[in-house]
Amino acid sequence: MKPWIEEFFVGKLEMRCSIVCNPENGATIIIDGGEEPQRLIDWVENWQGLGPDDSNGPSSQDEAEERGFPKRRIIAYTNTHAHFDHSGMIPELKKRWDVPFWLHQGDHHLQSCVQESAARWRFTVPEPAVPTDVWQDGEIYDFEGIKVEARHTPGHSLGSVCLIIPDEGGASHAFVGDVLFAGGVGRTDLPNSGGSWPLLKQSIEQKLFTLEDDTIVYPGHGPKTTIGIEKKSNPYVGELSKTFTNVTGRYM
Repeated sequence: MKPWIEEFFVGKLEMRCSIVCNPENGATIIIDGGEEPQRLIDWVENWQGLGPDDSNGPSSQDEAEERGFPKRRIIAYTNTHAHFDHSGMIPELKKRWDVPFWLHQGDHHLQSCVQESAARWRFTVPEPAVPTDVWQDGEIYDFEGIKVEARHTPGHSLGSVCLIIPDEGGASHAFVGDVLFAGGVGRTDLPNSGGSWPLLKQSIEQKLFTLEDDTIVYPGHGPKTTIGIEKKSNPYVGELSKTFTNVTGRYM
């Protein structure tokens, strides 16, 4: 199955929310639905509004129908971690699509603190959504044909996971939240998160740099990259990196 992937940079922090669909049956998951819920609802349901910032699929309802794409059905919220910009607006999405919310156990406390975390940045979010399902490291989950491997990658937060989705005949897709960025790494100093630079570095080296070099990396902020590029050039963890201490990272 070749996943249909749409990317939305949402909110003032321009967090990447990804909507992944199985074009064979319409089953669709939302990765990190943290902001602009109405924008996502309007586009998925009616092809209206601003739409995605990037997509490998149809750009209009007419094109989708012409290419034989089914109507999308949201079946799960699949989060990489629980910082407020990634999970804060899931309660609003659940008013429209009341489907399971997946989060690693290590971030359940962080999820309970999203209002406090948002207030620290002078944002407001609703009462936090309660996770219904828990990622297990190394398990492969089947969301109606969308195969998702969860790799536990603590360091930015205790329960950060990277979600790996294979692509039939092409490079795999790695949705890494705020663990790894193009030329950067996630912060390790955010409150209530359990951040740790040694742990983050270990997670990247053992759980991400073991992926194929052509794996496409979808960070929580900023441009896409590949595993091969980051292994060679990332100044924090790549081949060119030097010894860093007290690293806090470039992004949230």
